Amino acid sequence: METQITVIPADNGNRPGIVSLLASQKLPVEDLPDHLNNFWIVEDKGEVIGVVGLELHPPFGLLRSLAVLPDYRNLGIGNMLVSAVEEQAIKLELKGIYLLTETAKSYFEKRGYVVVDRDKVHDPVKQSSEFSHVCPVSAAAMQKKIAEG
Repeated sequence: METQITVIPADNGNRPGIVSLLASQKLPVEDLPDHLNNFWIVEDKGEVIGVVGLELHPPFGLLRSLAVLPDYRNLGIGNMLVSAVEEQAIKLELKGIYLLTETAKSYFEKRGYVVVDRDKVHDPVKQSSEFSHVCPVSAAAMQKKIAEG
């Protein structure tokens, strides 16, 4: 029997599952926001198996905390989660989305993200915890433009 995969907005009741998933994938959890607005999850039998977040730094966003449990990879879950972030960015009329990655550069390039110089990143995004101290300087900074301007 096939499982229906649905991306749903996260809430604080999902926090333990999100923290567990991120920690299991060696992604930062110490800077998760108090409220999980603009975070989305995928669950299977009540377990969080995928997560992504969008930090807002208008007029840009920061895609963060994208993770899918290994047993659920290659099912399109990551694409669905990234699409949720991109759809929200469009609704919010953001100019673009930034992200940092050490392991998924080619994945994001296939989705239209390009590597950018960290010095060219929008200042409020550069001052986020992800950019300023959580992610190592070896992580590639990437951006996808959403709207011109």
